[in-house]
Order: sequence, then structure tokens, then C-alpha cells
Amino acid sequence: MVQKKAQRDTAQSSELTATEKITYTTGILGQNMIYDFMSMYILFFFTDILKIPPKTAGTILVAASLWDAVNDPLMGMIADKTRSRWGKFRPYLLFDSLVIGAVTTLCYVKFGGPLPAVIAYAAVVYILWGMTFTMCDIPIWALSSVSSPSPTDRTAMVTLGKIGSVIGVVIVSVGSVTILKIFGGERSAPAYTAAAGLFAGAGSLLMLITGIFSHERILPPKKTVPFSENSKTIYKNKPLLLLLITLFLLNFINSVRQSVQIYFAVYTWGNAGYVTMLGLSLVVGMLIGMGISPALMKRVSKQKLFIGSCAGGAVISLLPFVTNYLNIPLGLVCIGISFAFTGTAMIVSTSMLMDAIDYAELKLGFRGEGIAFSMNTFLTKLGGTLAKLLLGAALIVMHYVENQQPTPVVQRGFSFLVYIVPAIAFVLCAVPILFYPLKNSDLHTMEEKLKKQRVETANANDEKV
Repeated sequence: MVQKKAQRDTAQSSELTATEKITYTTGILGQNMIYDFMSMYILFFFTDILKIPPKTAGTILVAASLWDAVNDPLMGMIADKTRSRWGKFRPYLLFDSLVIGAVTTLCYVKFGGPLPAVIAYAAVVYILWGMTFTMCDIPIWALSSVSSPSPTDRTAMVTLGKIGSVIGVVIVSVGSVTILKIFGGERSAPAYTAAAGLFAGAGSLLMLITGIFSHERILPPKKTVPFSENSKTIYKNKPLLLLLITLFLLNFINSVRQSVQIYFAVYTWGNAGYVTMLGLSLVVGMLIGMGISPALMKRVSKQKLFIGSCAGGAVISLLPFVTNYLNIPLGLVCIGISFAFTGTAMIVSTSMLMDAIDYAELKLGFRGEGIAFSMNTFLTKLGGTLAKLLLGAALIVMHYVENQQPTPVVQRGFSFLVYIVPAIAFVLCAVPILFYPLKNSDLHTMEEKLKKQRVETANANDEKV
């Protein structure tokens, strides 16, 4: 009993190591390389390479999203009930990361055959991809919430993870065009297969390394929480409900721009090479916004900082469209600044998500990290799906034809998606946070109560043993 208590005390007090921070950052980097390659190219691959009609491709995405509504929360609950010698979340990184690499590559294989067979294959592998990705996505993000009992340390992990995610985006944005050209160009199916294999293979390996070197220091209760009780983490947690709405809209902004950027670069700015410039604009902006966020949160309340970031993002997103959306330097600068606001908003909202999980632990007696992050994962993918559906609808409205010469309607349409839609989403993002109940003054009191509650729970468990 004394030995187990000592192990528990060590888990609660140990500080994050440099190795953990580095491998967590690179693990999220790898995870986002996979996700962002899918976000950027899967609809283009379906419509322009596999020749699947846009309406049918959109139907595949909707079907996958509907399944995610069941699959993601279920996976979150399964993760919350997991008890193993590796922890709650690490086992999924250790044993599923390589699987997602293989399935991602299969999504970009063109086998040929009649169109119905091509559609069936695309639907099956894309839905399978969503399931296998969820098995890594929820655990790797939830891992940050149990990496340390210190809110400051957890915020640091989230910040590092988000920075890693941005680097993953830029690696794909900048590197994908070059890789596609090396293997045949953006109209070559084998080029997409090769690029997917490279990005997915590297991403899978980085996630596996994260699973090997990470630690879980907030230990779950020995008794697992029934599914029916675990669901209270969502519907009896007002801060979390508000944050999930906000996180959905925030991720929708990124998803729209990622889905549209290859079309925007080719048909509005006239050259696929501008995808690289857009990627650089994204990474510089996001890294600046994320990098300054921890310091800003020490000076300004999280609620005010988030709302201010959304307001700034909305204004700067509108500027290129209302002036001259064909002005490439202006567009790159404004997109970069809007991504800086996005970066700050992402760090602040994810830090608030950690607070909402602490709130669940204090009020309900269990944290429910798995189901909380599973809902965030589902809403992220739902945002990505809606972004692709919006793009698909826009293609129909604009009478888009592959390889067509750009027309004013097409140029304005893709510009609307890149500038106006994110501006509207920024405004909507701020609305739920106006009603967010956890103020900065409440957080210190909540942290002290949780420390006492965890010690009492640990001592009670040790007495039972």
C-alpha cells in the first residue's frame, strides 16, 4: 500500500521533461500532417483525379460525418474506461498510429474500373480513415490534459501541441506541391499516392514516438465510470458546451481555407505555386499568435483575449475582399495576420477547455477527458466536412469545370470562401464566450479545491487496497 501511494504521489508531482515536450510537439506535428493532407486534397482527388461527381463526393463526406457523430463520442468513452499498464491514452498511440498511416495512403490510390466501383472504394476507405484517425486523434490531445496536475504545465503542453500542429500544416502546405511535382504533378494519381505515403508514414512514426515517451500524471480512479454517467461530462458542463460550439466554428475557419486554398491559388491567383506562399503566411501568423498567447493570458482575462482575437480576425479577413481580392501581396499579409488572431484564439480556447475538464472533475467527481476531446474531434471533423460541402456547393453554383480558364465569377467565388466566410465565422465564434461562466478569479480557487480532492481520493483508494 505504501509503495502504491508513493507511486501515485510521484505521478502527481513529477514535472514535465524536455523529452516529453519535444516528442509531444512532434507527435501533434505528425498527426496534423496526416489530417491536413486529407483536408487539403481529398475532395480535389475525388473530383479531379477519380472523376467522382461533386454531389457524390459531398455525399461520401456527409456519410462519414454522420458516422463520426457516433464513432467519436464512443471512442472517447472507450478511452475514458481504458485501464492498462500504459495508461488511458498512450495505448492507442502505441498500437494504432501505424494503422492510420496505411489507411491514409489507401485513400489516395486510383485502381481504375467502372465509376460505381470507384465511388464504393472511395467511400469505404474514407470512412475507415475517419475511424482509425479518431483512435489516435482523441488520445493524443487528451494526453495533454493528464500530463501534469499543474494548469500552467498543461497550457504549455497545449501551446507546444498547437505549435506542432501549425508546423505540420506548413510542412504539408509547402512540401506537398513540391512532392506532387516530383512524382508527376497535381493531375497525377501516383503523385498523390506517393505524397500521402510520405506524409502519413512520417506522421505515424512521430505519433508512435509520442506514445513511447509520454507520461500520464493525473491518474484516473480505479473504478471506471459507466457510459451513462460519463456523458454528464458534456450536458452537465456549461463551460464545456459553450467551448465546443466555439471550437467548432474556429476549426471551421481553418477547414474552409485549407479546403479552398488549392482552388484559390489556381483559379483566383493563377498559379498552384501560391499554395506554398499561403502555407508560409499561415505558419508565420499562427506561430506568432500562439507564441504570444501564454504571456497575454497572464495580462488579460481569457474571455476578453478570445473575444478580441475574434474581432481582429473578422476585420482583417474582410479587408482584401472589399479592396482588391486579386492583390496577392495584400491577401498574403491579411491572411497571415488573421491566422495570428486564429492562433491566439486556439490557444486560449484550448486552455479554457482544460479548465472546463477540471470543472467537471470538481463538480462530477470524474474528468471525462476522453469524451470531452472526442466531442472536440467530432466537431473538428464536422467543421471540415461542412467546409468541403460548402466548397462543393460553391463549385456547382460557380459552374466550375476542371482545368477551365478563370472567370470573374470563379475568382470572386473562391475569394468569398477565403475571406468572407472566415470573417462571419470569427464573429460567430465570439458569441458563446460572452456567456462563458469561468472567470480568471474562479480558476485559482478551483485548482486548490482539486488538489485537496485528489489527495483525499488517492488516500481513500490506497486504504481500500
